[in-house]
Amino acid sequence: MKRVLSAMKNWRPRLNLNSTIGFFLLSVALVWLKTYWAYNTKFNLGVSGGIQEFLLFFNPIPTALILLGIALYFRGRVAYYLMLLINLIQSIWLFANILYYREFSDFLSFSIMGSGSSVDNNLSKAIAGIITPSDFLVFADIIILVILLATRVIKIDKRAVAKRIALLTTVLGAVLVLVGYGVASSDRSGLLTRTFDNNYIVKYLGLNEYAAYNAIKTKQTADERANASVADLAPIEKFVKQQNTTPNPAYYGALKGKNIIMIHLESFQQFLIDYKVDGKEVTPNINKFYHEQNTLGFSNFYNQVGQGKTSDAEMMLDNSLYGTASGSAMTNYGATNTFQSMEGYLDQDGYTTAAFHGDVPSFWNREATYKSWGFDYFFSKAYYKDADNPAYNVGYGLKDKIFMKDTANYLQQLPQPYFAKVITLTNHYPYTLDKENIDFPATKTGDKTVDGYVQTAHYLDESFGELMAYLQKSGMDKNTAVILYGDHYGISENHKPAIAKLLGKTSVTNYDLANWEKVPFMINAPGLKGGINNTYGGEIDVMPTLMDLLGISDTNTIHFGTDLLAAAHKQIVAFRNGDWVTNEYMKHNGQYFVTATGTLISPKADPRVEQIVKQTQSYVNTSLSYSDKVITGDLLRFFKTNTDFKKINRKDYSYNKGTSLKKLKAEQKLGTSLMAQNNNQTTIGDYETNAPELTDNSNASSNSDQSTN
Repeated sequence: MKRVLSAMKNWRPRLNLNSTIGFFLLSVALVWLKTYWAYNTKFNLGVSGGIQEFLLFFNPIPTALILLGIALYFRGRVAYYLMLLINLIQSIWLFANILYYREFSDFLSFSIMGSGSSVDNNLSKAIAGIITPSDFLVFADIIILVILLATRVIKIDKRAVAKRIALLTTVLGAVLVLVGYGVASSDRSGLLTRTFDNNYIVKYLGLNEYAAYNAIKTKQTADERANASVADLAPIEKFVKQQNTTPNPAYYGALKGKNIIMIHLESFQQFLIDYKVDGKEVTPNINKFYHEQNTLGFSNFYNQVGQGKTSDAEMMLDNSLYGTASGSAMTNYGATNTFQSMEGYLDQDGYTTAAFHGDVPSFWNREATYKSWGFDYFFSKAYYKDADNPAYNVGYGLKDKIFMKDTANYLQQLPQPYFAKVITLTNHYPYTLDKENIDFPATKTGDKTVDGYVQTAHYLDESFGELMAYLQKSGMDKNTAVILYGDHYGISENHKPAIAKLLGKTSVTNYDLANWEKVPFMINAPGLKGGINNTYGGEIDVMPTLMDLLGISDTNTIHFGTDLLAAAHKQIVAFRNGDWVTNEYMKHNGQYFVTATGTLISPKADPRVEQIVKQTQSYVNTSLSYSDKVITGDLLRFFKTNTDFKKINRKDYSYNKGTSLKKLKAEQKLGTSLMAQNNNQTTIGDYETNAPELTDNSNASSNSDQSTN
């Protein structure tokens, strides 16, 4: 301690600009200032709350101390030149990210820089149009420092800085990094394990820390990919072929040629179907849809997500691949891997494919991943008029009613047949809405996190009802299949007392919690033979089910689900943690139950049951392990037997707003869109909403009249 105090005293007389320490502190201050300025003016990090504001202010400091502090281990001119060089490297990194973010709403990754696909294909072609004069301010401090040194306003100190001072600076920087991470983790758990958005890492930890984290993840991914070989695929192909099923002839091709609108019901659980609060249905529109004669509803359908949550659901539904054991597969592998996605198949079968999401395109790495999956269009938040209006947003993005109405405007312009994935947001934790949009009573469990859940679910239901009314009024419903699915639980197992009250029980068992993982999956189309299907399945089974309904052969595809409608469908639902549910038994949190009755059992007490449990666990473990290998080793790049599928080239896709809207306008000449068939007249006037933000706004009609014509 005495040494530290002594060292601090020795700093005092040398804290002037003509000392190495003085120049160092000035450099740190300037790096902090320009980085903080860039955070606030060049990026849209979505900072809210005191902790996030503090961290954004704080996080440029630790790495500035560490990196610029390297120069303190040298003396004289070398120390000064090193500080300028390190500052220059950081400035180039900051400048490059400003340009890349402006075009792609995300930060540069080493995998993207290594492949060059995103940068070379889009950014470099429009570099002159992307740069603004103020971007060059990130280099202003370096120019100023060079001038000050050249004119000898600041004189180079030839004395060496004491090694203990240099070491203390490095240690201080490292300690501050840990402090920052600790504060960030307290506000956002799973920040580095789930990795759902690079924006979060930057706003919580800093751009340099993001670079270090991304470098480690890129190295890990590269090592896994480099160590993989075509031989790794052979046992997986054999396993998958053994699971292939013969399609149900009553349903094969039933949706062929129809438009597909697949609506992602955020955090929506199966228990909400027909659920009432104070005698009122929470979701009357979805209930009606579920029970329609042309709706196939699945009563034993489970979410199977892991740490990737929503992104895991998308990976399973679009590719029949599980999310990886840790982190988000879309985030870690979406920009680099080879995929055989449902959108890729549909695109090659003459469909227009589009995704709609009222949030930034970087969330869950969607912008990059959707290119790898072959989406023709990705309508993210920037495509929606007045999307940054605070009144139009709640939680993670646009309110569903506003989002749905503007989405309908784009749906009417898509060349038919089309596949549209529509991702809702409002029914997302923490389940809050402004009073103007709440017209449903909250539950009374006493758990604040839980009680608002039915209110946002009801709002989502009203949004869905408005979209369905538009489809019917505009006539689009005549050749359109509408699919609904819940991505994952809305209320976690951490709220057992509240769950018990919602279920009308005094307490819940592991059997109850296993069934709590059920989410809706339903398919409606004109002429489709409907009914409630009680087969057991999950999100991994959606792609093979829809491919058979569309009449598209995918027997040569590596996927881990089977057609829910096939007679030989294997009714085993694997969860990411190794638990499972079948039509006979289930395993949850180390306990085993009879699925039909909930009776707690001990498999060892019955040799038959013990054998079934062992076989089921082996199947679950193998499925999860093989799926992980496919993703982490990018094994589909070795897959050669599929002659019916053309490899997706990411460079063929751009989600630049100007480019996409120009393309959409040009495609009206094909004459297949609803708008084109309506003599290029918009049908958006048929869309009715009770959203107070629109009904009370004199400009409401113009908000959705955004046709590209």
